[in-house]
Amino acid sequence: MSCYRVGDKIRILGIDPGLRITGFGIIEKMDKELTYVSSGCVKTLDQALPLRLKQILDNLNEVIQQYQPDQVAIEQVFVNVNPKTTLLLGQARGAALVAIAAEAIPISEYAPRKIKQSVVGTGAADKAQVGHMVKCLLKLPGLPQTDAADALAIALCHAHTRSSLIKTAGSMSSRNAGWRR
Repeated sequence: MSCYRVGDKIRILGIDPGLRITGFGIIEKMDKELTYVSSGCVKTLDQALPLRLKQILDNLNEVIQQYQPDQVAIEQVFVNVNPKTTLLLGQARGAALVAIAAEAIPISEYAPRKIKQSVVGTGAADKAQVGHMVKCLLKLPGLPQTDAADALAIALCHAHTRSSLIKTAGSMSSRNAGWRR
């Protein structure tokens, strides 16, 4: 895993995996400033599952090559009411993970409730609330497409979580710096 200092610019790719539509969102974080870079969706054609998974893999490879993210955040699979849907979502997520792993980019995974909590302030937020907060936090002129907004929310969650971890580590090391046996 890479080590970053305060003042380093970090490019984060957020991925909202889906078999029909996989959203992606890219932001940059420098200190407390968050900047929108790009977002969009990979829409698969209605064809055999292996071809759809390859389409997700190929398109995310293009996004990774074009934007060169330093870190990637992806939504964890949640158990759906329909087990078949959960399995298909897991396979789409697997295609995304392979694209990331092939480039050896650090990956962080977040539960849907954690993402919503981080961006909106409640884990029970709906998609409209998430989209609105993404628009506000990144100062976007309009609302992004729903899957792209979700991917941007995942990237924002990672940026917020990463900042908290760095602050915690910094305060722990400064408290322990003067400690001796």
